[in-house]
Amino acid sequence: MVVFDKPHALTDAPMHYCPGCTHGIVHRLVAEAIDELGIEGKTIGVAPVGCSVMAYNYFACDMIEAAHGRAPAVATGVKRADPENHIVFTYQGDGDLASIGMAETVHAAARNENITVIFINNAIYGMTGGQMAPTSLPGQVTQTSPYGRDTNHCGFPIKVCELLSELDGPEYLTRVTVNNPKNIRVAKAAIKKAFQNQIDGKGFSLVEVLSSCPTNWGMTPQKALQWIDEKMIPYYPLGVYKDRSAAKEETK
Repeated sequence: MVVFDKPHALTDAPMHYCPGCTHGIVHRLVAEAIDELGIEGKTIGVAPVGCSVMAYNYFACDMIEAAHGRAPAVATGVKRADPENHIVFTYQGDGDLASIGMAETVHAAARNENITVIFINNAIYGMTGGQMAPTSLPGQVTQTSPYGRDTNHCGFPIKVCELLSELDGPEYLTRVTVNNPKNIRVAKAAIKKAFQNQIDGKGFSLVEVLSSCPTNWGMTPQKALQWIDEKMIPYYPLGVYKDRSAAKEETK
């Protein structure tokens, strides 16, 4: 009896991520959702600059490489070009989505573009060496904040789900994490729902995943997973921030 198998929507290519990085877990969850929904042949992923820059090596669906921060704009064009036959997702880090790509994120959400966004929030610029990101926590030590993030000088972290939830456009906004088996199951359900929303034509869905970056946090993989519980979740609470379909059901 088969009790474990690799998702068909993942290739056999070895991943380049650092030991303990949770990108690989999220890749698997995305691939499982694609498999279970039977959409591999019509799915197109968009990956911009960041740790996920080589995601085209790992997903067995069609992939497009976007300029830094521009994945929602590229995804919008692809989806609008053939909305009936394409399922389009972006896979973006916090430096990409919440910094250089913030305008694309906000306006795609405001227009309720029928795309799925997988947003990896590890509170740091991972690929370029560990600089402070828009999501770095107050007091967090990074390469460009060696004494900790000073909110008086650098401002406060951007809470993407909370920010986008103030817009009328988005269909579904949720924040999850993958630091233990229970949370991984919740994340899987959220990712699958985000894809199902697109299949059903409901509009913009974003799943924010609190993720670890042991290398740039300067921690062991085990400590990095604990740090998500101890530091990240208190500042970035998990949960659904907007679900228009659920709200409609409750009012019936």
